[in-house]
Amino acid sequence: MEYVVDLNCDMGESFGDYTLGKDNEVIKYITSSNIACGFHASDPNVMERTVRLCREHHVMAGAHPGYPDLMGFGRRFMDAAEEDLVNYVIYQSGALGGFLALHGMSLQHIKMHGALYNSLVNNDKAYLRIVEAAAKAFGNVIFLTLGTIKAAELKKACRQKGIRVALEGFPDRMYTDEGELLPRKYKEAVLKDPELIARRAVRMVKEKGVESINGRWIAMELDTMCIHGDNMESIEAAQKIREYSIAEGITVKPLCEFV
Repeated sequence: MEYVVDLNCDMGESFGDYTLGKDNEVIKYITSSNIACGFHASDPNVMERTVRLCREHHVMAGAHPGYPDLMGFGRRFMDAAEEDLVNYVIYQSGALGGFLALHGMSLQHIKMHGALYNSLVNNDKAYLRIVEAAAKAFGNVIFLTLGTIKAAELKKACRQKGIRVALEGFPDRMYTDEGELLPRKYKEAVLKDPELIARRAVRMVKEKGVESINGRWIAMELDTMCIHGDNMESIEAAQKIREYSIAEGITVKPLCEFV
């Protein structure tokens, strides 16, 4: 059986004189990047620099739009109207698109950030409205969402509309028994052991699932796995994921090559 997966990382989350993440190191091991667009993190200079970094390392670039919440890093839910959410995503993705065009790159994907991402996991109506609008604005881009079995059905429905969706897993995050990401307010939410993260990633791809915090098996389908750039262990974890993937017969390549 052939196993293929993309490895993505949240990047470009610095702001002004403040530096967050180890972008220059983790870029060596990933195939796709999710670039902050100014609402939850980043600024024009950081966006341009991150796009240039992706081009230099042949890493595909995606927009990482979130709520307008710099102080909360986009991790606080905002009760915004669907029309507002659509405009937030179009605005931020368009800003990144300008820098991509400057450097001769294309927008591979759009992945919502933080609380916006989580709020849409159980709101197919809002998710569909956003991706349908963004697909009109940006063409044949790929949209990411949490890789649950329910989302696999959403992926099929979107495919019938000509919209590409990729299902995502998080080897460095703990899951609830319901198959959602455990909120970061819990100390167990983010895993720190690179060895554990890498072995978990391999198992998620090959066995199509993950154990929840209480040991429940959560079935899922995966096209891509995310490593968080604000996790200081990300570099070693990404390196080990690439090494273990080769050993286990898993091909790691950008989403645009197989989704």
